[in-house]
Amino acid sequence: MPHARKPATEVRAKLVRDGFTMPEADYALLAELKQRLHGVKREAKKSELLRAGLQALALLDAKALAAALDRLEPVKTGRPRKPT
Repeated sequence: MPHARKPATEVRAKLVRDGFTMPEADYALLAELKQRLHGVKREAKKSELLRAGLQALALLDAKALAAALDRLEPVKTGRPRKPT
């Protein structure tokens, strides 16, 4: 019996892989947020937390968005040097 194909009910969004650098404190904040979710029996991946943060930022007006960015610790762009 041939295998019937299921009709696609929704179009999947194309995924993009990227890499970036962040301060240790921000990385630790991801772990803290994941831990807070344990209290409500909800697990989350780092990528989910980052995407949720983007969605929250998208709700801000330009002035509030600029203020949120101004509160960030500046970081050097590029990859960190490998120890020699």
